[in-house]
Amino acid sequence: MNKITQIIPGFLLAIIIAATAQLLEGLLPIHLIGSSVIALFIGMFIHQIYKPNDITKPGITFTSKKVLKFAIVLLGASLSIGTILLVGRLSLTVMVFTLLTCFGVGYFVGKALGLEWKLSNLISAGTGICGGSAIAAIAPVIEAEDKDIAYAISATFLFDMAMIVLFPIMGKALGLSDMAYGLWTGTAVNDTSSVVAAGYAFSEAAGDFATMVKLTRTLAIIPTVLIFAIIHMRLKKKELAVAKDVGITSQVKFTKIFPWFILFFVGMSILNSIGLIPVGISASLKNLSKFLMVAALAAIGLNTDFKEMKKSGYQPMVHGFIISILVVIVAFAVEYFMGII
Repeated sequence: MNKITQIIPGFLLAIIIAATAQLLEGLLPIHLIGSSVIALFIGMFIHQIYKPNDITKPGITFTSKKVLKFAIVLLGASLSIGTILLVGRLSLTVMVFTLLTCFGVGYFVGKALGLEWKLSNLISAGTGICGGSAIAAIAPVIEAEDKDIAYAISATFLFDMAMIVLFPIMGKALGLSDMAYGLWTGTAVNDTSSVVAAGYAFSEAAGDFATMVKLTRTLAIIPTVLIFAIIHMRLKKKELAVAKDVGITSQVKFTKIFPWFILFFVGMSILNSIGLIPVGISASLKNLSKFLMVAALAAIGLNTDFKEMKKSGYQPMVHGFIISILVVIVAFAVEYFMGII
């Protein structure tokens, strides 16, 4: 009971920020910025004038770690393999090439820039899959630091803002059809709110198609999270092996380092895919998941110091810029060779 009491103040602070962020998102005439990004920035701003203390820190940490994992589990209830059938092979083909670009080229770009692999892959995931949601889903699996999560989301957010303005201009200049533009936008723009903004700025039909493509792209979270869980497990085992070689004893076991919440996440997506979760409940769980994820990102913002982010230097932004540009080019090139453009 005492532990719950310690958690409440920080948890409530994150919830208040999340509610404020969603309210601000709703007040925007055009959904340019998602509530998750707004919550993260509010949290980071508050940290500059009010750093977490003994009263709020336990709840903030609980929200940024435990609540985030629970939100990811609930996210699984809104992911359905059946979504792929709505969009077809076109988007999947383009998506395969953009994901290979993000994680394949992104790996070498990150190494060349001297980035730590966790930050590098968070940026690649945000660019290749779905912005903040992908970053938030992968972060606890690889035990990423809060400052890395904040930096990765900030990087993808900045490029999203540029894409919202540039994509409709480029699409009209290139004379793209609604379908071609929608496919390009849905596979190359990061965050869902940015895809919607850029898509409907071109036309209603393009916006509809871009949104469906984006939903399909979101499904890539499932295999990506599983792959990173395996990679992180292998790295943990190597660390333990090295520790034993130098005479350091460790009691860490497989059951302690395995991210068990991922099994529940995958299980929920399977249940939803085979129709065992009613549509109404799935929609409610999706809304709850989104709100809790916004609260978790608010908590991450409250734990993030601008000074700590500055220590990462300009390299993460350069990484994000290079990968974003490559994804835009690759998505367009694949459509061209497929005869869509």
